[in-house]
Amino acid sequence: MSEPEQQTGLEEAEESTTDSQAQEFRAERSPQQRQMAAEAARERERAAAGEEREDGETVHLKVFRYDPDVPEKQEPRFDHFYVPAERGLTVLDALIYARDHFDTTLTVRHSCRQAICGSDAVFINGRQRLACKTQVAGLDEPVQVEPLPHQDVVKDLVVDMEHFYDQMHAVEPFFQPDAVPEDDLKEQQQSRENREKIKLATRCIWCGACMSSCNIAAGDNQYLGPAAISTAYRFAFDEREGDEATEHRLDLMDQKHGVWRCQTQFSCTNVCPKDIPLTEHIQELKRSAVKNNLKFW
Repeated sequence: MSEPEQQTGLEEAEESTTDSQAQEFRAERSPQQRQMAAEAARERERAAAGEEREDGETVHLKVFRYDPDVPEKQEPRFDHFYVPAERGLTVLDALIYARDHFDTTLTVRHSCRQAICGSDAVFINGRQRLACKTQVAGLDEPVQVEPLPHQDVVKDLVVDMEHFYDQMHAVEPFFQPDAVPEDDLKEQQQSRENREKIKLATRCIWCGACMSSCNIAAGDNQYLGPAAISTAYRFAFDEREGDEATEHRLDLMDQKHGVWRCQTQFSCTNVCPKDIPLTEHIQELKRSAVKNNLKFW
């Protein structure tokens, strides 16, 4: 295996100094920098001895880096990390290891680590995925990790989600029933058939992967996007929703930047980590919008 490409420039600096200068230089490093340099040194020793890495010994990560607040990091680049491979290692596990052991400035958004919160959606080997759900063992190396495309990058792997949240809130993602039971202990009941109809749409975790994969959303900043439209589907077809509210939601969808902007590319459905048939939901809303506008008099 070729020598790892280290972006820190520490190894080059060492080679150009005397032994005493190198010692002084090493003393000024952070613990993370020293660990990265030590790993690089071990790689050189292996290469010089003609040794091969044992299969699965480490995982090669190629991580996008960018920090607008640090002058020397304002130019986007990739850093390379070698993380110990373990059974069940996820991309998020590998990123956290790299952050904790090599570079504490490495930034990735994450929370529950159980594929529920949706906060760690990133671009892994050319596809939108949840880092906590993606097993390293199933990926080709180097495992290239980038921020979600078509989003403004805040730092490293973190993108600005404000616009996505605005689109989600634009469809009014909450119940609007005509009436509620007078008895506080009585539930608003739902039939099993209706529950099955909208069940998949309720799985949305607001990760933004579908929006990032959508070419229409990339070119039309006003397009509601697949996640917001599927959320509207979830409420519009819930039998507990009020009639006026349902009609209002269909009107929201039947707009220039609503369901009619979808070109049925299925990219959103393909990348959804919760297997929601987003394209199918959008097409059904199109049909309902047409029926809602039909007049027979």
